[in-house]
Amino acid sequence: MSLAGRFLRESGLRLSAVGALSATALFGLSETYASDEAEHGLHSAQYPWPHNGVFSSYDHASIRRGHMVYQQVCAACHSVALLHYRDLVGVCYTEDEAKEMAVENEVVDGPDDTGEMFERPAKLSDPLPRPYPNEEGARFANGGAYPPDLSLITKARHDGQNYVFSLLLGYRDPPAGVTVREGLYYNPYFPGGAIAMPKMLADGGVEYDDGTPATESQMAKDVTTFLAWAAEPEHDERKLMGVKWIFVLSLVLMQAVYYKRLKFAPLKSRKVIVDAVN
Repeated sequence: MSLAGRFLRESGLRLSAVGALSATALFGLSETYASDEAEHGLHSAQYPWPHNGVFSSYDHASIRRGHMVYQQVCAACHSVALLHYRDLVGVCYTEDEAKEMAVENEVVDGPDDTGEMFERPAKLSDPLPRPYPNEEGARFANGGAYPPDLSLITKARHDGQNYVFSLLLGYRDPPAGVTVREGLYYNPYFPGGAIAMPKMLADGGVEYDDGTPATESQMAKDVTTFLAWAAEPEHDERKLMGVKWIFVLSLVLMQAVYYKRLKFAPLKSRKVIVDAVN
């Protein structure tokens, strides 16, 4: 065999080996990605939430609509145990509206002078009502599944706001080869792909008091904004305080620069004469 033929043959063998290794690596990566997606759920898209900007605040109209969605759709199974009626005042409701909303619910209080517990209308200082008295009751009513408290859900889940929004809109029929047992629903954004919560949002499911069309995506956006605020109610105040501190520190910086130039100008501009003779 000639030298050129032997070189071509060895080159072909090397290329075949490299190709086989590349195919194996790609196959392994695809398997890893598929298993990760099955375990942790499909990665959510990144949505441009209007309050994510450095100087942006919450859309309070959206918070109000989101509370309506929570109250009419989500509150039947999920609680927001860290929220009180007073937290809604000045954010999405007036004080009178919050009081009117509170007195519609009865809370257990006491004991009274006789040592007995009693029921009374809720006040602004009371937390929003829970759908179940305890975890055992929640599991019994939901076939063993426990509906999580939503107070910090956007902080407790990776990429929280995008995850919640994608999950609410992610229900679909399972693809070919995927089976979901009875009582569960296919949602690729949920870890494992099977979730006990059925699809809850549908166009027109809530009637907004401001006339906004209650489309499925609009309701998902509003309730996600409400839950983001519930998890971080100090968001707007923190950003406002940051702007104030930036302004104050800018004044301090300008004063420091002026003082530095004032003190060092005579030193930097002085003339030094060295008498080398004497």
